[in-house]
Amino acid sequence: MALGWTLHGDGKTVGPNDVVAPHERLSWGKTIGLGAQHVVAMFGATFVFPLIMGLNAQLAIMMSGIATICFLLIVNGRVPSYLGTSASFVGGVAAIRAQPGATSQTVTGAILIAGLILALVGLAIHYLGSGVLHKVLPPVVTGAVVMLIGFNLAPVVANIYWPQDQWVALLVMIFAIVCGVALRGFAGRIAIFLSLIFGYVLSWIFDKVFGQITSLDPGVGKITTHFRTNFDNVAASSWFGLPPSTGTLGADGKAQVGWHAPSISMAAVLLVIPAVIALIAENTGHVKAVAEMTGADLDDVMGRAIAADGVGTMIASSVGGSPTTTYAENIGVMAATRVYSTAAYYAAACFAILFGFSPKFGALVASVPGGVLGGITVVLYGMIGLLGAKIWKENQVDFSNPINLIPVAAGIIIAIGNTKLVFSDSFSLEGIALGTIVTIAAYHLAVALATPELKERHFGAMMSIPTVEVAGKDDTEPHSHPHTHPHSH
Repeated sequence: MALGWTLHGDGKTVGPNDVVAPHERLSWGKTIGLGAQHVVAMFGATFVFPLIMGLNAQLAIMMSGIATICFLLIVNGRVPSYLGTSASFVGGVAAIRAQPGATSQTVTGAILIAGLILALVGLAIHYLGSGVLHKVLPPVVTGAVVMLIGFNLAPVVANIYWPQDQWVALLVMIFAIVCGVALRGFAGRIAIFLSLIFGYVLSWIFDKVFGQITSLDPGVGKITTHFRTNFDNVAASSWFGLPPSTGTLGADGKAQVGWHAPSISMAAVLLVIPAVIALIAENTGHVKAVAEMTGADLDDVMGRAIAADGVGTMIASSVGGSPTTTYAENIGVMAATRVYSTAAYYAAACFAILFGFSPKFGALVASVPGGVLGGITVVLYGMIGLLGAKIWKENQVDFSNPINLIPVAAGIIIAIGNTKLVFSDSFSLEGIALGTIVTIAAYHLAVALATPELKERHFGAMMSIPTVEVAGKDDTEPHSHPHTHPHSH
């Protein structure tokens, strides 16, 4: 089944204990409404992360819809999912942009190769099984990689976004925390989106009450005295049209290009490969979560789902869009509604593509004040990092065993401190890339050289728990439904 659905009952009424399966649908009116709900759930993160990465948000929204349709076709409609912008690449992209001469073309070229690697890993899992992957990347390693990706981003918040307007950033951060813990159901799952709206309104009020602020002006790329909000580009943009091919300046004052062809740099590719590890774990958790909620055995489609995410990332980045990943926010919507119909995801994808044809929408997104992003990224980056700890907890990783403790300790500190290993004037490894390599290599070295007693403790503990390793963006929701994370997603 890919594009054919069976009507669930009369298509209009759903009983309290009814479950609408992926191959079923409700009436088209209800299906379109559910699709709109999925759009709202993914919306905030899908355009916030492109902004942070210096990519075009309008193009990212459009390509997320196209990538979602491709994903659903590849998995033959068995895994309901929306592919939004991945947060796992943010750290690697920040590292790329810190390199001399790096451009957005370099960024999307690296993302495209990462998508190819993810697709190949998915194919390998499909034909060889997930056992090999678990041996190479056990939970202690995947948890460490996810953690170092998130925490490596702390200087981006401290040095770029927060200083633009510290009081707005502080209030937005507090609002995000309150929404995440105080709101229930669907409202809690879109806490980041609500925080962005709150921050935008707050910035406008501060302009009226306190006047201009002296800080980095994203519109000109330098420190000036200016208003926090600027709607000039929004007013000048048309309602309908393709995403722009010319660049604008983002909230960090750096150029954001429109659609473009990627440029491949192997040095840049090395900086985003750690994100592939996070995406493997993330997609694994997504499939396991859907399988638990629907009662279906989806092990045979696991590799295909991972490969489909890689293909989606390649398609999106091939025209200058942002990397994709399966979204936990949308799993939460399914868990709340008990409607797993892939027809709703096709509807959501169509909505996203329509948004992508509105330059005015793109200009509005690009005008988000830097202080607002400061408050949001404090929460988002920290949560990405702590998802690594969640993987460790759910998989009962034993840090009293030096096999787990020592390699991970070294890798995380190297990444967070942005430690550099220089090979020549033209090539070096640092930060996330070096931390990931050290974590993986040192772990397997520790396993090989450990005493028999330590090995027995280590592998005995691993055999006593289920094989579950999940991370993600994209689990940036502070208030997810418990079924969203049956293992550790």
